[in-house]
Amino acid sequence: MSNASTLFASVKTFFSEIGDITLFGARFFREVLLPPFEFKELINQCYNIGNRSLLLVSVTGFILGLVFTLQSRPTLEQFGAESWIPSMISISIIREIGPVIIALICAGRIGSGIGAELGSMRVTEQIDAMEVSGTNPFKYLVVTRIAAATLMLPLLVIIGDSIALFGSAIVENLKSDVSYTLYFSKVFKAITFGDIIPATIKTFFFGFAIGLIGCFKGYNCAKGTVGVGEASNAAVVYTSMLIFIIDFIAVFVTDIIFDI
Repeated sequence: MSNASTLFASVKTFFSEIGDITLFGARFFREVLLPPFEFKELINQCYNIGNRSLLLVSVTGFILGLVFTLQSRPTLEQFGAESWIPSMISISIIREIGPVIIALICAGRIGSGIGAELGSMRVTEQIDAMEVSGTNPFKYLVVTRIAAATLMLPLLVIIGDSIALFGSAIVENLKSDVSYTLYFSKVFKAITFGDIIPATIKTFFFGFAIGLIGCFKGYNCAKGTVGVGEASNAAVVYTSMLIFIIDFIAVFVTDIIFDI
């Protein structure tokens, strides 16, 4: 009976939190359309999220291209299919691997940062002070961060994918003396708008999920320094799970649309 009660309480808490996140997201869509618009803070958050994540994304993309090509080459060589490496690598990275890996990296970098920042502001009562002074903390703190994450993640993914393909081209150039011109001509011949558009659209949802969960966990942080750590950790865990769920839905819907 005790185990059943514990399980029931856990399930109840889980669905209750899903409801709270849904209401939090609905409030974002309501607030984002109402003036005043915090453009200055939005630009500041775009800089914090985009520019400060650029090096991490670039290094991740470069290593991804190198490793993926090095690991794929021996298998393809057994079948004499080395000429398919640029096509396979480009389609795999652009469609799936690049967006998901970079989104997970950004979930750790951006989601935890937002959760810790807003959690610290909640613990030190800065958010309460903003409410008392007549400022709308939700619009200033939450709306700008979610919007910035939604806008910046697609750009980071595009940059990361491009650098990953460049890393792959370096391996091909060194391993089989394929020129960069030939490599990228095969890449551009292989990829289509059907590969690029769905992959780009889902990155907006990835960015929204990162901003939403990070802001939700930080904005509703429990009192005390322990709560800040829990908010930061939970933001990363929840966002990572949500990214995989969104990716599954995106792939499923894309498959249906292109079959039709």
